[in-house]
Amino acid sequence: MIVKTKIGTIEYSDVGTGKPILFLHGGHGNCNESLWHKGFDQTKFRLLTPTRPGYGNTPLSTFKSPKEAAGLVISLLDKIGIEKVVIIGISAGGLTALDMAANYKDRVEKLILLSAVTKKWLQPSDTLYKKGKLLFSPTMEKLSWSMFRVFFRLMPLTMTKTLFKELSTLKAANFDRNEIETIKGMTFNQSSGDGFANDLEQNIASDTLSKIECPTLIIHSKNDKTVSIAMAYHAQKNITNSDLKLYSNKWGHLLWVGPDSTEPITETITFIDKA
Repeated sequence: MIVKTKIGTIEYSDVGTGKPILFLHGGHGNCNESLWHKGFDQTKFRLLTPTRPGYGNTPLSTFKSPKEAAGLVISLLDKIGIEKVVIIGISAGGLTALDMAANYKDRVEKLILLSAVTKKWLQPSDTLYKKGKLLFSPTMEKLSWSMFRVFFRLMPLTMTKTLFKELSTLKAANFDRNEIETIKGMTFNQSSGDGFANDLEQNIASDTLSKIECPTLIIHSKNDKTVSIAMAYHAQKNITNSDLKLYSNKWGHLLWVGPDSTEPITETITFIDKA
C-alpha cells in the first residue's frame, strides 16, 4: 500500500492482527520483505513493514537522514491510527529504529536491534563501501540485480555460496534446499533504488542511544561479516535498559536463515511477550 501522510508519501505492508510490530528493513529491502516475519503468529501480531525512504515506492526526497525517516514512519503510524509499536530495526534500518526510540519515546514500547547498524556504518576507505557505491548506485543497481537474478536461475548453489561469503565469517558450509530457496527468494525481491547509496552515508547524533529508555534487546551474530559485532557492543554500552544476545549461527548477518534461526527467533518473541 502507498499512503500520503501529513509530511510525505510512504509505502508499507500490513499483515496479521494483534500487537503491532514495526519492522525497519535493511539495505536493499522493502515492504514486501517477509523473511523477518518468520516465527511470528499472525493471529497474535500485526506486522507492519514500511519501505524506508529511497527504496521501493517511498521517495527519498527530504527524508535522507534517520531522523527524517523516523518522522515519516511516525506520520504513517498517525495516518493508520497506531499509537505504540514494538520496533525491530534490521541491519541498516537500525539507525532509523534508534532515532524513533530516542525521540518518540511515547510511541515505542520496546526496541529490538537485529544485526543492526548503531553508528556510522562504513567509511569511504572500506571495501564494502566501495563495492556498494559501485554496484548499487542509483545508476547501476538495476543492472546489478538483474545479473544476480540471471546467475541465480542458472547456478543457484554457486550464487548461494557467493552471497554466503559476503554475510558470514565462516569459511565453509553445506546448504540445504530450503536455505538456497530462501536466499534466492530474498534476492529476487530486493532492489537498491536511491536507498542503499544513502544508507552508506547515514549517521545519528552522538547522544541518540543514551536517550533511549524503553526495554531493548540487541541480537547479533559472532559470525556477522556485514555489520561488525562492535555495533552490538556499542549499543549495549550506550543504551541503559538493554540486553545483548550473541549467536554463533552459520549465516552470520542473516540470523533468521537456516536451522539455527530457531533460538534467536524464540528469544525475540519471548522478549516481546514479557510483561
